[in-house]
Amino acid sequence: MYVCLCNRITDQQVRDAALAGASRPAEIYPACGCAAQCGTCASTMRRLIDEHLVKIAAAAD
Repeated sequence: MYVCLCNRITDQQVRDAALAGASRPAEIYPACGCAAQCGTCASTMRRLIDEHLVKIAAAAD
């Protein structure tokens, strides 16, 4: 699904960038080769990043 319509960033791209080390929306945009536009997607990106971090923490336990 598209998370960022301005830049056509998908949820999978956000997860991939988080897996590569991005920990906030400002790091997702350059990882996807673009820049923030309207910012509407930032909260959804943050949620996806947080879910990724929870999975990492659970796997470490």
